[in-house]
Amino acid sequence: MRRVKLKLKLKLEGNSKSKGCEIRLEIMRLCKYALIRRWMLAGEKLTYGSRRFASLSANPLIHDSDNLVLVEGKASSRTAILNRPAALNALNMSIVGRLQELYKNWEEDPAVCFVALKGGGRAFSAGGDIVALYNLLQKGNLEECKKFFWSIYRFIYFLGTYMKPHVALLNGITMGGGAGVSIPGTFRLATDKTIFATPETLIGFHPDAGASFYLSHLPGYMGEYLALTGEKLNGAEMLSCGLATHFSPIEKLPLVENYLGKLATDDPSVIESSLAKHGVTVHPDQNSVVHRIDVLDKCFSHDTVEEIIESLEMEAAKTNDTWCVSTLKKLKEAAPLSLKVSLKSIREGRFQTFDQCLTREYRMSLQGISGQINGDFREGVRAKVVEKDFSPKWDPPTLEHVSQDMVDQYFTPLSAFEPELDLPIMQREAFI
Repeated sequence: MRRVKLKLKLKLEGNSKSKGCEIRLEIMRLCKYALIRRWMLAGEKLTYGSRRFASLSANPLIHDSDNLVLVEGKASSRTAILNRPAALNALNMSIVGRLQELYKNWEEDPAVCFVALKGGGRAFSAGGDIVALYNLLQKGNLEECKKFFWSIYRFIYFLGTYMKPHVALLNGITMGGGAGVSIPGTFRLATDKTIFATPETLIGFHPDAGASFYLSHLPGYMGEYLALTGEKLNGAEMLSCGLATHFSPIEKLPLVENYLGKLATDDPSVIESSLAKHGVTVHPDQNSVVHRIDVLDKCFSHDTVEEIIESLEMEAAKTNDTWCVSTLKKLKEAAPLSLKVSLKSIREGRFQTFDQCLTREYRMSLQGISGQINGDFREGVRAKVVEKDFSPKWDPPTLEHVSQDMVDQYFTPLSAFEPELDLPIMQREAFI
């Protein structure tokens, strides 16, 4: 597979950036056929099916039920449905493990041409189950939290290297880890009910699950804005900045799903044209941040959080722009250390590969939950989600008290004995 990709890369060298999508789709086809051929030559039996978990612990991140991920089989496709509607489809170990198992089986099954993912209820996924993580940390169970991050980051990499077309139907809330298990795939369909955000700085954490990669590649400094403020985007805005590849009104979503279910093809271009045929062209409304990209870039292009805030304050004083005022309010609500850590993460992500971003984010996440630097993550979840007093006591309390050593420590291993995130980069190269 590696030779196929390198050969194609050399063959296509010199093509314009506008052909990037076609190149990526062709790589997917060649690699997939090479993988299937390797299995066949090895005499390996290709199977479809699923196994039930033999044993599950009492870990609150795990629930003893296969019903957390439902499966629909249509023609030549399979659809996984996240099924924790009461918890806004928050991701736990059971869900991630089940997705990994299903996706591996479907990738190996030549009868399955493409895979789709959607959420049950009013959310696609609100992200990782932070309340379960909080409860584990309160009990001193750091190891189970590490296992969760290890598992979900590895699945996200698996999705980013998937050999078959992938369609994520992002109807409803799509935040944090929910974006992580969808954006690395081939297609993302948003609706007028989609709400996207990476709100981690507001709970004393940092945008993770691949966010430092995909946010850093958005137009201008949109990634810095979303990462630091945790502000929301709607479906039209997602389409406009490239987080979504297609858009469909909510009332047309059943028609889209029905049409996709009848397709018997593994050709990404056919799937793309089908999504486009049943989608619509939409534009963000006049008050959208998309129309403020010039002032956004002016303010968020600065090197430090302090300079970003100062620039916004100057702009607000000069123009009395309500967007500047609300953006400043969000920044002042966030954890000061998280702001500085997240800015550095996005800036590094702009020059790193997908796997490098995930490996670094894993290191950062373990630092964030370990309590070695501070307890902002637990304090943020307590104040915003558990006790809901909405008055977190950040440590340090202000930007001035955040030292460079504290920021840098987020990007170092927990200890010399802590294993790094192990991604199969030699066997599976990311397409993004």
